[in-house]
Amino acid sequence: MSELNEPRIIVETGQEARIAHIVEPVINDLGFRLVRVKLSSMNGLTLQIMAERPDGTISVHDCETISKAISPVLDIEDPIDKAYHLEVSSPGIDRPLVRRSDFAQWAGHVAKMETRSLINGRKRWKGRILSADNDTVTFRRDEHAPGEDENFTLPLGEIGEAKLTLSDELIREALRRDKALREANGIVDDDGDDS
Repeated sequence: MSELNEPRIIVETGQEARIAHIVEPVINDLGFRLVRVKLSSMNGLTLQIMAERPDGTISVHDCETISKAISPVLDIEDPIDKAYHLEVSSPGIDRPLVRRSDFAQWAGHVAKMETRSLINGRKRWKGRILSADNDTVTFRRDEHAPGEDENFTLPLGEIGEAKLTLSDELIREALRRDKALREANGIVDDDGDDS
């Protein structure tokens, strides 16, 4: 799994970037990694903070811990000039991909991306992650137009947004990984089984 201090390559801009700059050190000090900061008009105004442990897990208790730690810092720094709801959550199964290790860890699964600028005449991309190195990520299109290469490579620095695409295969893999982590950590399910 990836390191706590691995930098995000896909980061926020504007007001969300300012908020990320404020909350990320607090989240890191607690042993978690910031995944994403997003402001939305849900329920008036909602500030969503996605975070996870370096192994990709996070519990409801962890979300509460993060919320209690960042709330006073946000109150002092006051980066939002109106009332808002704070929501701390997990990245979810169809998670955003923000670090090089996210792409490597989820190789074999389909992601949707949007690049910061046009690459070969397009900004929106979709493909199965094949590999990721320090500078690029390679994908395979499940469907491609005549004359279009099946595989394509994008510079990591050009990806402005990336997210796994929800599928039965992804759900099965997420459940398998969760079960393996629970077993490795000696966590027993509610029914008393170690499964």
